[in-house]
Amino acid sequence: MKFNYKYSGTSSIVNGTSSTGVSFAPDILREPTYFVGSLDKKLPFREAISALHEVVVADFNFQPKDNSEYLAWLKNEETNWIAEASAELPKIKYEIRQLQGQLKGLREQREEITRPYYKSQKEYFKYIYTRDYAAWLVLDPVITVHPDQVFFECFSKDESVYGKLSCGLDVFNNINEFKCGTTNIDYSQKLYNEFQKIRTYKDTEFKIDPKGFDVQTSGEESYREVKIDLPDSWVRGFLQVSSAMTSDKVSFDLHPIDIANFIAVLKRNKEKKGPRAIKYILKPGQPILAVFEPWNIEVACLQSIYTGNEAKEIRVWGRRRIQLLERLLPITGKFTVHLLGTGMPSFYIAHLANDMYFTLGLSGWTANDWSQATQLDLLAPRGKVPATTMQSIYLELRKDWLNTEKGIATKLNLDVQTVKQSLETFTQAGKVIYDLKNEVYRVRELKREGIDLEELRFSSSTDKEAYQLMENGEVRNLKSEVQNDKIEVTAVVSNSFKTTVVINKDLQITDGKCNCNYYYMNKMTKGPCEHILATRISFDKK
Repeated sequence: MKFNYKYSGTSSIVNGTSSTGVSFAPDILREPTYFVGSLDKKLPFREAISALHEVVVADFNFQPKDNSEYLAWLKNEETNWIAEASAELPKIKYEIRQLQGQLKGLREQREEITRPYYKSQKEYFKYIYTRDYAAWLVLDPVITVHPDQVFFECFSKDESVYGKLSCGLDVFNNINEFKCGTTNIDYSQKLYNEFQKIRTYKDTEFKIDPKGFDVQTSGEESYREVKIDLPDSWVRGFLQVSSAMTSDKVSFDLHPIDIANFIAVLKRNKEKKGPRAIKYILKPGQPILAVFEPWNIEVACLQSIYTGNEAKEIRVWGRRRIQLLERLLPITGKFTVHLLGTGMPSFYIAHLANDMYFTLGLSGWTANDWSQATQLDLLAPRGKVPATTMQSIYLELRKDWLNTEKGIATKLNLDVQTVKQSLETFTQAGKVIYDLKNEVYRVRELKREGIDLEELRFSSSTDKEAYQLMENGEVRNLKSEVQNDKIEVTAVVSNSFKTTVVINKDLQITDGKCNCNYYYMNKMTKGPCEHILATRISFDKK
């Protein structure tokens, strides 16, 4: 998917003896979005924006040892071993030695010719990596200005970590002007380095430059166009975050010392075998207990009492990504943790100074990024709402830029479920995001031209196969039964697979069963199989 940006100049920071000016260059191809004010909470902002940068450059994928030199040597020695295997033939051995001598001479000539090229190439990439890391990144951060806050969003390099920094208006002083909207900002490694120079004794002006949107008839050379062809997985990852945030969660608070203890355990120990999980043991009225496997190291969170009604044990993987929160520890009052279940995504919200908070979203596993195996978009309701109704709902949300589904339903005299389904559809289209902390929907258009949903309709082969099963009439004997606050749906798919789907009041899948091999291997940790999903879709159609 192609993204086109046009920046008026570049973002910059001007550091003086008594003041600092932070100026972001916005994308002028979007609707005018700007903000001008002075930072009040300087150090918390510096640390939080730096933590967001660490999310952008993070790559927790396994990095294998570089064996390229050994493999090259191995390839060169292959001819020698072949020659040794034929050593009983003196004539062939003599000819091989002659050819090896000629080959060695040719290789030396090749190395002599190509050595300057490869040396220059190595120095060039090293220069880019150390001096301008932005050239290695894919997407500039997304910044949104709302009536009550300004927030930044980004994804990690490996697409397994989502970061969001939200700054309420109390974080700023002397707000001169602002216009709500969403834009991309020009952000570079050099800009990050300049952020480190922000100090409490300096007045710091924060500006998403409104001059970038001025109509100019000259000076066009000052504009810089950037065209990026993003993989669908990157875009889909952004779209799935809100689906994860709206799912059922187990929530509790942790003291910063608890997160510090978690990080200390991870730094002092290195696992050589699995399982590599944190097991949260939650008992009502008792301190939260975290067990680090496979060492079974227990960390008792004595200042953090679980206030839930039911005892639970939940395992989460990819735990080393929690270290991204380390820089926030000195400025955090508490952490709110939201767990979606064993092997499912989790969210850690750091409550910073005043109305500033940092949201860290982690997929189920480090290698299980948002856009592939988690498939949380498959768990979202799939009901259809008339286009005119959806348009009315979106326009109502855009009036105030944020609202709840109940608030919109009351104003438009609509059913809450209809409003919620519409908002989730807009979320999938990249026009709306769900604010996990404040529990409201916010307008945030990820792409200026809009996103072609048909292009991203099937996030995986599972999704596509499920629709084909439903459309071909392969789902039979569909039955549903209401049990307490849940609906249990059963069916037979393709005359072979017996499925059971449990749906809650919000029409979200909370459990499922199937006798296929995919379910036997993964249960529900990687999303429903095509048979469970086909049953769910058929139930919605019915």
